[in-house]
Amino acid sequence: MIEEVTGASERSIGPDTIAEMRTIMARYPHSRSALLPMLHLVQAEFGYVTPAGIEACAAELGITTAEVAAVATFYTMYKRRPIGDYHVGVCTNTLCAIMGGDAIFAALQEHLGIGNDETTADGLVTLEHIECNAACDYAPVLMVNWEFFDDQTVQSARDLVDRLRAGDPPDPTRGAGPVCTWRETARVLAGFPDGRAHEGPSAGPASLVGLRRARERGDEAPDDGRRTSGQHAQNGGSS
Repeated sequence: MIEEVTGASERSIGPDTIAEMRTIMARYPHSRSALLPMLHLVQAEFGYVTPAGIEACAAELGITTAEVAAVATFYTMYKRRPIGDYHVGVCTNTLCAIMGGDAIFAALQEHLGIGNDETTADGLVTLEHIECNAACDYAPVLMVNWEFFDDQTVQSARDLVDRLRAGDPPDPTRGAGPVCTWRETARVLAGFPDGRAHEGPSAGPASLVGLRRARERGDEAPDDGRRTSGQHAQNGGSS
């Protein structure tokens, strides 16, 4: 049985979205492979994965609603109830936690007056603690609609959510700015680019240290991608 949520879930999927689902399906040799971006497209229309969206995906792909729901509930990027325009995810995994992530998350709960995976009364911000964002070199980090905000503090995090609620979304540390809304981001993840992929920095200094040092030393990888036996011995390696 598909969980029913009042509001957007009562609306059917529009014909334009069905057409875009078919566009996504045409990209894959096996149409079922299109399910993940199709679910993002549902979120772009409704803001979350609705029962109607699940039924539409199942009908287009020729699979059961149970199979679609199993995928939608497995991946945490898919939401089964309405969330805010801005999903604020605070990394509370080990390194970010000890660098201040736990303190940031606690401070934002108090500042916004909400708990984990809850949304402010104005419908603008949903707060969630999330696992590793793969940005440990910028700990502590948080993400707004999957865009990075690096090297955060309690105060900078408070300022960030205040700007979101005031209608003044800031630029992420890396990527195009200002940060998009949840539905706009979902549409990009569905495979419909917004034309801003080239904007903003794609990597920060901490991520590029190793590359810079390699260039300074003149290090190069062998053409076949493996070290030769001579290089292996020179570096003191053993088999």
